[in-house]
Amino acid sequence: MMSSRSLFAGILLMCSTAVWSADSPTLYVPRLAAPPAIDGDLAEWKELAFTDGVWDIYRLRHAPWFEPARNRLTDHGDEPSPAEDLQARYYTAWDENYLYLGAEVRDNANDVEDPEPADKRWYFQDCICWFMEGPRDEAPEFFGQGDNAFCFVADVRRPPAAAWWRHGSPDSTYLEEPLPAAAVEYQLRMDPWGRSQGDFILEARVDLRATFGKSDPRWAPPQVGDEYGLEIVHTDPDGGPYGGHFIVYGTGDDDSTFGRMILVGPSAPVERRKQ
Repeated sequence: MMSSRSLFAGILLMCSTAVWSADSPTLYVPRLAAPPAIDGDLAEWKELAFTDGVWDIYRLRHAPWFEPARNRLTDHGDEPSPAEDLQARYYTAWDENYLYLGAEVRDNANDVEDPEPADKRWYFQDCICWFMEGPRDEAPEFFGQGDNAFCFVADVRRPPAAAWWRHGSPDSTYLEEPLPAAAVEYQLRMDPWGRSQGDFILEARVDLRATFGKSDPRWAPPQVGDEYGLEIVHTDPDGGPYGGHFIVYGTGDDDSTFGRMILVGPSAPVERRKQ
C-alpha cells in the first residue's frame, strides 16, 4: 500500500505546485506538449506552465528566503503604496529544445534609462532575469559552469543588450554578452490592460543547446525528472540608480540557494466547474 507521504509527493508532482523547504523551494515545471507562438500573448500556454500566483513585496516578506536588503522597493518621494509599485506573475515551462519564459507585470512606471549606460547593467533598468543552473548540483558556485541568467529589459526599442546572457563555463565565471539572436525569441507588450504605461507582458523562448550546452559540457537535452536550479530577479529602479528588486526562489548569485526546478510532464489547465 502506498504511504501517505508517497501519495502526497505524487499529488504535488502532478499538480506542478511549489513546496517550500528549509533549504530551497522545490518547483515542478511542466513540459509543453506543443510550442506556442512567441507574440506577447501568453494565453496559449500560461495555464500549462509553472506559476504560483502573484508576487509582491508583501508576499515576499513571508517567503523563507526573504532578506530586506535584497528584496526591496525604492521610494523617491512620490511613489504609490508598495502594493501598487510592483507585482508580477512569472511563468516557466520547457520542451526538448527550449525554455519558455513569461511574465505579466503591473508596475507604476517604465524605467529603462540607465544613468551610466553600459551593456551589462540590466539591473539598473526594469528587467526580469531567470537565474538558472543546469544540471543542478549541490556545490555553491557564482555564475560558474552550468550557471545561466536570461535577462529581458522592458524596453520596447529592443536594443541588443535588452536580451542579456550572463553565464559561466568550465574555466570562467561571470561571462557577459547579449543573448545570441539565434538562441532567443522574445516579445514585449506594453500597457496591455490600459492601466499604466509601466505594465507589460513578456514572452520569451530560449534555445537550450545554444546556452546550457555552451555553459556546461555535462548538459544533455532535458527529460522528465531532470533537476535544474531556478531563481527570478526582477529589478525596478523607478527613475534612480540601482535600487529596488524582487528576488524569488533564492538569495542571490550563489546557485546552491536557487530553487530546485524539477522537470515534469505536461500539466492540465486549472479545472473550472460549470454551475
